[in-house]
Amino acid sequence: MCLYTAPHSPVPSRSAPRSTRPGPRGPAAGSAALVPVMAAAVRMFRGAAAAFTAGAGHRALGSLSPGAAAGRGGRESRRAALAAAGALGGVGLWLWRRQAVMAASEEDEEEKMLRQRFMAPPVSGLRELRRRRRELRSRMELLIMETQAEVCRALAALDPGAAFAVDTWERKEGGGGISCVLQDGEVFEKAGVNVSVVFGHLSEDAARQMRSRGKSLKAKDGKLPFCAMGVSSVIHPKNPHVPTMHFNYRYFEIEEADGTKQWWFGGGTDLTPTYLNEEDAVHFHKTLKEACDKHDLKLYPKYKKWCDDYFFIKHRGERRGIGGIFFDDVDSPSKEEVFQFVKSCAKAVVPCYIPIVKRHCHDSFTPEEKLWQQLRRGRYVEFNLVYDRGTKFGLLTPGSRIESILMSLPLTARWEYMHTPPESSKEAEILEVLRNPKDWVH
Repeated sequence: MCLYTAPHSPVPSRSAPRSTRPGPRGPAAGSAALVPVMAAAVRMFRGAAAAFTAGAGHRALGSLSPGAAAGRGGRESRRAALAAAGALGGVGLWLWRRQAVMAASEEDEEEKMLRQRFMAPPVSGLRELRRRRRELRSRMELLIMETQAEVCRALAALDPGAAFAVDTWERKEGGGGISCVLQDGEVFEKAGVNVSVVFGHLSEDAARQMRSRGKSLKAKDGKLPFCAMGVSSVIHPKNPHVPTMHFNYRYFEIEEADGTKQWWFGGGTDLTPTYLNEEDAVHFHKTLKEACDKHDLKLYPKYKKWCDDYFFIKHRGERRGIGGIFFDDVDSPSKEEVFQFVKSCAKAVVPCYIPIVKRHCHDSFTPEEKLWQQLRRGRYVEFNLVYDRGTKFGLLTPGSRIESILMSLPLTARWEYMHTPPESSKEAEILEVLRNPKDWVH
């Protein structure tokens, strides 16, 4: 996998004179070099105009007969003017061609750098994203592509014996995605980081699910055009002392019957340990809190509680994990402000999780601890298949890629009839926290 590196800056030779003022760069440098040529062509044109004026002056003074002045002077002036115009036209055409070549070269270089930064070419295509670079949809797609690459590189560095399989796919109804999955590594049993950018028309089932959350969606002829994009990841380590981690950041846009567009963001990052380590819990929550606090001090406590409530397995009476942050349907205060918040959260994924993996990936463990991990994995599967909004939306969307949707499930899990851990055991300790969430940062 090729990593992004900053463009090399050439070092000036020692014989070159130093200057405190930087010289022109890029297309401006090429244009500056053409200034003397353009100036010469302009002088030629002015000379032709002077000659024409002089010819007219001779005739007015009577030094030549009217016929001679009109013949010789007029022809010479016209020839000079045409030559000057030709020179200007040629230089202009040459300048235009040169600038076009330089612009194309710069675009190719930018495209090359973007390809090096990502795991695969973006779904919308680099040229399309560049053409719409100021639009939020393009900026969001670039953000989820960058997040996917950052997380994959960080995970691969911890598990060098394994490699991510990169799978690009297209959706017949519109859009596609990039699935990056690592399986059976030394550190990670299964780690998936997916990007999807899909568009088309919402199915009636998907629209019904959104309306159940209070969305007022007015369809035209039964159709609701939509665009949805996001990055989603679930990481299942082998060692039971390394927690499972999940994150997802997404953007939705729906066009209603009257042409108005509804938009919102959603996402979050949460941790699911097999055994409780308070130092890890504090680090994880503190990192997420710092990302939230950059935007509003009220966000972390609000989204921490939302996370505890959302990842509740009702039929078990316990949470899936020790939480983190979770939010959905966020459409205020402004699109730009919410995007910047989502960006901060996405950038916090690697620093909130990777140090925990490094700290515990080589811890020793017993067969009994591995068994408890498998039982907790079973709870993870139950939540994802019964309650998770993203899984349900994907399964209800025509043309969805089922393999990518179910990427979140672990390779192995276990269910035992009436399993209850002994009191005061480490297994009972984590269950207590899952039933009664804690404040980890105050």
